Order: sequence, then C-alpha cells, then structure tokens
Amino acid sequence: MKVERFASHPNEYLHWNLSVNHEIATLTMDVQEEGGDGYIRKLNSYDIFVDIELNDAVTRILFEYPEVRSVVITSGKDRIFCSGANIPMLASSPHAFKVNFCKYTNETRNSLEDISAHGGPKFLAALNGVASGGGYELALACDESVLVDDRSSAVSLPEVPLLGVLPGTGGLTRVVDKRKVRRDIADYFSTLAEGVRGKKAVKYRLVDATYKLSKFPEKIAEHAQKLAHSVAPVVNEAGQGVTWAPLTPEVDETGNRKYNHVSLELNTSRRGATITISAPESVGPQSGEDVYKAGVNWWPLAAFREIEDALLHLRFNHLDIGSITFLTRGSQDVLMGIDEVIAQNQDHWFVNRATHYIKRVLKRIDVTSKTLVTLIDEGSAFAGTLFELVALADRSFMLEDEDEAVQVRLSPLNFGMYPMGNGLTRLQTRFYGEPDTLAEAEERIGEGLVTTEADELNLVTFAPDDIDWDDEVRLFFEERSGLSSDGLTGMEQNLRFAGPETMETKIFGRLSAWQNWIFIRPNAVGPQGALKAFGSPHQPVYDFNRT
Repeated sequence: MKVERFASHPNEYLHWNLSVNHEIATLTMDVQEEGGDGYIRKLNSYDIFVDIELNDAVTRILFEYPEVRSVVITSGKDRIFCSGANIPMLASSPHAFKVNFCKYTNETRNSLEDISAHGGPKFLAALNGVASGGGYELALACDESVLVDDRSSAVSLPEVPLLGVLPGTGGLTRVVDKRKVRRDIADYFSTLAEGVRGKKAVKYRLVDATYKLSKFPEKIAEHAQKLAHSVAPVVNEAGQGVTWAPLTPEVDETGNRKYNHVSLELNTSRRGATITISAPESVGPQSGEDVYKAGVNWWPLAAFREIEDALLHLRFNHLDIGSITFLTRGSQDVLMGIDEVIAQNQDHWFVNRATHYIKRVLKRIDVTSKTLVTLIDEGSAFAGTLFELVALADRSFMLEDEDEAVQVRLSPLNFGMYPMGNGLTRLQTRFYGEPDTLAEAEERIGEGLVTTEADELNLVTFAPDDIDWDDEVRLFFEERSGLSSDGLTGMEQNLRFAGPETMETKIFGRLSAWQNWIFIRPNAVGPQGALKAFGSPHQPVYDFNRT
C-alpha cells in the first residue's frame, strides 16, 4: 500500500474532529467506513490514514494551541470507542506494510507519553464504548482512561484469542509496566476475548474510573480539568500558537524529493538512499521570542520535519531501499550557534517543544529498519545536533585529509538533550561501560575535531584517507547489499539499544521482533489462519507445535 502524504490538516480530516475550548482540547474519533483500499472501516477501526490524522492533530495541538493543558480523546459513535486496527486491512496487507503500520502507530502513541512527560498537555481517554485491541492500546498511551459503565462497554486485548497475533502497539507491555497489572491478571485479561467491564476493569487497574452513562460527560469534564490543573500553563506573551504549515517538497519522476533544507536521492542500483541536510547561512533568531516569530521556518524545526517526511516515505514506499546515507553541508560555526540558541531558550515554550520534536524524529531514525550510514567528507557539517546522525549510524566513515579541513564538533546538546528509547544519549549508548571515554569526549565540547582526533576518541567507525576512501565506501555498500535484509534488520535493532531496557525498548525490541515473526506464521496469516478466518463462518486451523 502506497502512502502519498504523511501530513494532514483539520480541514482535510475524514476521521477525527478537533475542537479547542481554552485549556482543554477534544479529539473525537469518527472513522468513515468507506474509502479503505478494498476494506470497510467498521466500528471505528483504524488504518494508516486514520493514524496519520491523529499524529497530525496531536502535533498541531502542541504548536498551534499552546494554551491547551489536557486533551480528551473520545469517540463520535454510540457504544463504541475504537475496535482497533482494521482486520481486513491487516489480513490483505503485505507483511512489510503490517510491520511498518504497527511501528508508525507505536511512534504516535509513544509521542503522547513523551509530550505528557515534558511539559505538554496530559491525555485523557474517554471510553464511551467498547475499546478493543488497538483502541484500548490508544487509551493505554494516555495518562488516564475512564470507561462508561453501561453494562456492555469493555476494554480488551483480543489479538491472541481471536487473531493469533499480538497487540501491535505496546498493549501487553503497557498493561504490566505502565498500569502495573499483576502478571496472572494480565494473562487472564489478554486471553479473554470479550474483555472486562465496569468496576472489574477498575479493580484490575485496566482503567482509572468508570461512571454510569448519565454522569459520564460531567465526570469526563472533571477529570480533564483536574489533568489540566496538573500542568503548568504555558507563558506565551503573544497569546497564540504557531501555524503548522504543510511541507511542499518537489518530487521528480524517480521519487527523489527536494525540500527547503533537505534532499532525498534514491540510488536503486545499490538499493540505497541519501539524505542530505544543508545548514542555513546564519544562526538566525537568537531569542525565544524571535524563534517563535520564525515559527515552522526556524531551521532546526524545519529541517527535522523534512528529515521525518523523507524517512517515512522511505519506510513505506521504498521497501527495496536497504540503506540510508546521511550527508551534511554548510557551516559548523552556524550549527554550533543554533545549538547555543536551543540550549539558552529551553524555558521558552516554542523552543522547548521544537526540541522535543527533534528528539522524537531522531528516535524514528533509531528504529528504522534500514542500515544507517554517515559519510563525513569535505564540506560536511556534522556539528552539535547534526552530530546525532553520526552517533546513531550503524557505520560512519570520516575522510582523513592532509589539510585537516574535515572536522566534527560536539555540543552540550549531545550529552543530554536527545535521549534514545533506552533513556541514554547516543554517546552514552556508544560508550556503554566506558565512562572515561565518554568523559574524554565531553571535555572536547566545542572543538573542531579533525579526523585523527575523532578516530582516537572513537567517535567514528573508520577513517580512510583520500586514497582508500572511495574503495572502502564502495566495498562497504557492496558487502551490505549482499547480506540478508531480515538478518540485518534483526542484527541492527539488537545492537542499537545497548544498556537498560525500558518500556519503549520493549515495545520496539521485543514486540516488533515477535510481531514481525508472528505476522508470517500460518497460524496468523496462512490460508486458514486466524486473520484470514476472522469475520467468516470458518474457524482458524492452527499448527499446535510450539517452537
């Protein structure tokens, strides 16, 4: 399934309604049944396009409505909140799309938690009907969930008993890690297709409260107000947000994309893509208010929005592309100046939210199942925030030149501003178990590190000279393109997240690995598998041998 756009606008929403009343926003899910690619979206079931709108709405609230302190997510349909991912879509989709779809929805739900944890609005799931599968997983990503007590509405994770797969967006992990449901109760709940209702759902800690239908709207308003009061109001002298304007890249007939600061070039002969980021000519606005006036045109935010869009197109629309090469061009002095602006203005709401947005884009890169390569050559500008692209790479090559013009530079932001899903910075992850090496790198903040110095500090993988550069880079890509894509994906995702396991790494490590495997097993997707049998009069036929 091809996805043309990863952005939307409230005027274009087909499946959500966004309303804002001072400090409380409401997102109402009202999925249109028609319009699926050969399937009907019944019972508020969602597909990728529903989730693209949700992601847009959440981001839009963050930047366009900074006064919002709590967001209510509810349904516009009677007795149904959300039945989860659309099953006919999953049953008919290619394997890679299923996996990428689950990954995207995971990232959207993780963003709710990240926004809530870092000064943004809190999220309340107003479950005015059945919340099953991915619908309940959306509620789990919220700060609170309130279920209507109408004798029929329940929460459930029916994927294992009904579909032979796992909840695709972190449900199992959030039930035990976030809501701290007892393991045996979680086992019971996750194999109970009809789910749990009312006071029993509260007792099991599956929801926070339940109310009779007659009191439900009133109580939701109380919960939303209480959540809003738990968030410090944004100090915004201008009194308005920043317009979340759409991206308008130029796309040629080969699929190459050119944005204002980023370009995406496809190299089908080596099954690779190159993303080039260009630094601006000047540091630009330096106070928080001036940055705010620049809005989405402020370079760091603009550039990372473009990187994200290019990345998503590679994920969904170019499955044959196995590697992404990052190049940068421009002035390192300018980039270091921009990092200083970011660091000095974290108390400004817009700068702070833009910084966390950049962090989430970097996390998207971390979990992208393509080999990540950084080439540092003449004219490169891997300094400060853009050095994160070196730190996240599976391989990095830095040219050793006689003039020592090729350099990288570290800034304070590399040592705490952009944590990975494991809770560590990329440099902490790189030097896991080597605190002295990490400290030595931190002592060199601000210095222009030439290739020999960067190599000695272990900041890059290889440092070939100009005689060997072309051959070493070519041989690497030739070798990589001959290896199993499945093996590489598994290897890379295992190696990228050293250190402590967190809820986020469980979702993207454990869940993604198991779901990836289960989605190709005949018990789930075979001719008589559970996904194919669902909704038909036929029972699934299982192979009962356990591996």
